[in-house]
Amino acid sequence: MSSSRPSQSSSNNSGRSSRHSARILAQTTLDAKLHATFEESGSSFDYSNSVRLSPGTGTTSGTGNHQSRSDSVTSAYLHQIQKSKLIQPFGCLLALDEKTHKVIAYSENAPEMLTMVSHAVPSVGDHLALGIGTDIRTIFTAPSAAAFQKALGFGEVSLLNPILVHCKTSGKPFYAIIHRVTSSVIIDFEPVKPHEVPMTAAGALQSYKLAAKAITRLQSLPSGSLETLCDTMVQEVFELTGYDRVMAYKFHEDDHGEVIAEVKRPGLEPYLGLHYPATDIPQVTRFLFMKNKVRMIVDCRAKHVKVLQDRKIPFDLTLCGSTLRAAHSCHLQYMENMNSSASLVMAVVVNDNDEDGDSSDAVQPQKRKRLWGLVVCHHTTPRFIPFPLRYACEFLAQVFAIHVNKELELEYQIVEKNILRTQTLLCDMLMRDAPLGIVSQSPNIVDLVKCDGAALLYKNKVWRLGVTPSESQIREIALWLSECHRDSTGLSTDSLSDAGFPGSAALGDIACGMAAVRIASKDIVFWFRSHTAAEIRWGGAKHEPGERDDGRRMHPRSSFKAFLEVVKTRSLPWKDYEMDAIHSLQLILRNAFKDTENMEISTYAINTRLGDLKIEGMQELEAVTSEMVRLIETATVPILAVDVQGMVNGWNTKIAELTGLPVEEAIGKHLLMLVEDFSVDRVQKMLDMALQGEEEKNVQFEIKTHDLKIDSGPISLVVNACASRDLQDNIVGVCFVAQDITAQKTVMDKFTRIEGDYKAIVQNPNPLIPPIFGTDEFGWCCEWNSAMTKLTGWKREEVMDKMLLGEVFGTQIACCRLRNQEAVVNFSIVLNKGMTGMETEKVPFGFFARDGKHVECLLSVSKKLDAEGVVTGVFCFLQLASPELQQALHIQHLSEQTALKRLKALTYLKRQIQNPLCGIIFSRKLLESTELGAEQKQFLQTGNRCQHQLSKILDDSDLDSIIDGYLDLEMVEFTLHEILVASLSQVMTKSNAKAIRVVNDVEEQIITETLYGDSLRLQQVLADFLLISINFTPTGGQVAVAASLTKHQLGKLVHLANLEISITHDGLGVPEGLLNQMFGRDGHESEEGISMLISRKLLKLMNGEVRYIREAGKSSFILSVELASAHKSMA
Repeated sequence: MSSSRPSQSSSNNSGRSSRHSARILAQTTLDAKLHATFEESGSSFDYSNSVRLSPGTGTTSGTGNHQSRSDSVTSAYLHQIQKSKLIQPFGCLLALDEKTHKVIAYSENAPEMLTMVSHAVPSVGDHLALGIGTDIRTIFTAPSAAAFQKALGFGEVSLLNPILVHCKTSGKPFYAIIHRVTSSVIIDFEPVKPHEVPMTAAGALQSYKLAAKAITRLQSLPSGSLETLCDTMVQEVFELTGYDRVMAYKFHEDDHGEVIAEVKRPGLEPYLGLHYPATDIPQVTRFLFMKNKVRMIVDCRAKHVKVLQDRKIPFDLTLCGSTLRAAHSCHLQYMENMNSSASLVMAVVVNDNDEDGDSSDAVQPQKRKRLWGLVVCHHTTPRFIPFPLRYACEFLAQVFAIHVNKELELEYQIVEKNILRTQTLLCDMLMRDAPLGIVSQSPNIVDLVKCDGAALLYKNKVWRLGVTPSESQIREIALWLSECHRDSTGLSTDSLSDAGFPGSAALGDIACGMAAVRIASKDIVFWFRSHTAAEIRWGGAKHEPGERDDGRRMHPRSSFKAFLEVVKTRSLPWKDYEMDAIHSLQLILRNAFKDTENMEISTYAINTRLGDLKIEGMQELEAVTSEMVRLIETATVPILAVDVQGMVNGWNTKIAELTGLPVEEAIGKHLLMLVEDFSVDRVQKMLDMALQGEEEKNVQFEIKTHDLKIDSGPISLVVNACASRDLQDNIVGVCFVAQDITAQKTVMDKFTRIEGDYKAIVQNPNPLIPPIFGTDEFGWCCEWNSAMTKLTGWKREEVMDKMLLGEVFGTQIACCRLRNQEAVVNFSIVLNKGMTGMETEKVPFGFFARDGKHVECLLSVSKKLDAEGVVTGVFCFLQLASPELQQALHIQHLSEQTALKRLKALTYLKRQIQNPLCGIIFSRKLLESTELGAEQKQFLQTGNRCQHQLSKILDDSDLDSIIDGYLDLEMVEFTLHEILVASLSQVMTKSNAKAIRVVNDVEEQIITETLYGDSLRLQQVLADFLLISINFTPTGGQVAVAASLTKHQLGKLVHLANLEISITHDGLGVPEGLLNQMFGRDGHESEEGISMLISRKLLKLMNGEVRYIREAGKSSFILSVELASAHKSMA
């Protein structure tokens, strides 16, 4: 479907959402027409021809009757999907009235499956009949009837699936899979093989065991490769389920699908790389996958079973949530044509990243989800997978989706970096002969975004790069834009044909997609893309000699061919970040064409604003830092810090008290010497990761005790690592904020050693007992101590005998609400690891208590054993951070937020300055090409030097390199006259406002001397001290500049030049406190103080210095610097 739109709307989230909704509606209409055609045509159905219909073509010129018929077809199609009364025959179905538990609908095979008398079981009494009005409890054994009774009174009944029940007459076991619909309960019954009953009696919680290996494998994968993740997933599912073929599908932005990973049995045709049209998986099917994450078809050739409904009930039952729901005949025919009898499909649901808004620590809305793709299993013969294994697959798919989401987030971060890269690229383009530099030099506009070619229409001339339409065709497109899109500043589309360009057919394969922006009324920049099919490759599309396909049949080859037909007139869609880059270039070019006087800006104002922002940020950071230092020194939690070599450089009072090691003795020791031997590897790993920027949280290790404390044994700490960074974001050390858990660990160790009665510890109100809760092997909450009641606000009697995962902890109606589905999955993994007897590490855990407050803690799980050593459940222990630690972490979080905000503000300001700066450069170049007098050329040269100084300052992201003396200086030829004129021009506005007379007393022979050094840095320093002098000169006063130059011969051609510049001003002079800041004697620099400090450091880099001399009624800055000069006479 075409994505044509005015280009300026491409970055609008609401616009994206509305376009997405419109695409779904149009695609659903096409799905409905395709299925209606299939039903009407029967064996004469032409698949390829039907798929080639496009929702964006051939529909706008129809009559009202045609639209009405289209709507009726769509309504009938949706009604058929939603209200279909057919199920697969591998099980049977009952629908009950929720209040009476009596049958209101049943499948035709239900009486035979559920009430048939087995010869192995003696019949008692009359043969039971099953029909409308039957009480379900009468056809199952007493324990099964009780299980139904309990389940039907349960809120989230699906959490209990599957429920193992036995028929009263036959004794046969079935899985009952229950879900609710309007005023009704629908139960799917699936037969259970007798040998499976013992291993499945524990219900859904035990399903994790089946997928434990696969989950562990996924979690062990390194991040950064979506391909590896998908390959691993299909391999694990292949081994877990035993299907002949397992594939991973990915849905693209236009809803077409692609097979991106595949594992198959030898001899099967490969589908890896296959692309298929969006209609192959209809929108309504995708919607159902969002609701029911796993879908199984046992035999596509099996005859469907009807569901008979009580005619007295006033509504139609929907079977959309049933595991037995029959597939549409069109899909079954497709499966048969590709020689696939059975299938199992798992949905991969991720967060929709088009959503706006920052998440807070308070109650946050659930993020909108989207169907990213599917994991699809095919088998050449009928295949049935029991519910516990399907449940395990669903759980595995949720874990896979979490990892896919993380990989997508990494991709989005790369996209953000690309945006920053393009900003630099734009400025590089405009530094040269704009606008022709963007097509005549490298890099150029083709490098800006992914495209096959680009063109510039400027002053009625056309410049082309790469694969583009001809010059006449480009002019034809420009004329079409001016006539049909005159009100917009551009257009982006993936199909010029669908966008309505009349000459699209003549373009052929050269250009299908286009992005165009106006830079003036008749000047346009174009980017072109060829059709998507040119980039698609699929090995399965190859044919053996003499082999031919029937394009009318529904088959992957037909899908691929139909897809290629559809995309022959369509390119890859334009990404939003690509359009953002194009718009940035458009704005710069448009601004560059404005009158030059409108483009002039004050570099002094920019420097002042930049300085204000830096000082405001530093003052806030100093306040936060001071508070942080005070907290560290007085904190009642242990805090220590190390440098990059691991040597201790911070050791607060609390940790000294706990370990018995004084501060003065700890400083300078290596951290690994202070921890217990069995903790060395753990601490070393934590330190290494922190120095690489990966800050581990909640790591437990033991640290040695000394002197009087040595007899009490080591101290157990739970530690968060925080990388310490300098202003340039370089890691210079690690701070460890810890919590002493020695007492709690002692209690837990005793608890885990107890083999008999544990209640004495669990229910002990002693404050040392941590919050503890537990679950039995069936997933029901069986323990909840007083500490949990105090922490959560929920009493023991309110949570006991509820499902721990779903009712007690969950995302919907649970007592303690978890933040999102990912948290539920992670909690489930930890519980199940404990249930299977695996060792579990402490993991971060968070939930909302009864009062709405979010609780963050550490969760550890321990298995519960009976007298025979059989696992009967798990105990869960929570470890809470102390108030002092929480406060310290809060202050740390605030300081990080403040630093990040300031960094963002500085980054934004520097980036925004680049655009007008490019405009200044462009305006100057335009002026240089005109006839100018000598004085005008001098003005231009002064402006040029000021512009270069500004660019140099904007690049000063590493101030420490200046302060510490590591900055690289340039060596260029210049005269003092150039520097002096540029420096004075930066202070004249301020001096004129104060009526201060600025006198240049530098001798002519010095001012014209050719010197070598970093002229821009010297200019920056001189302008800074001139401004300081003017600031402290009274109104109507005078500032005088003088200089002296002495040279010492170093060789035949080079002299060492010692330049000394004096800036003398009237008045009482610069305050002593400000001068102390310049010399670094005061830790609280003001705006002027830090500016003077940086200028002094720059002078020192040039082997110079600054002095300040006070005299009666006037004072002077004396600046000295070493430069080089050529060997020639001063005369």
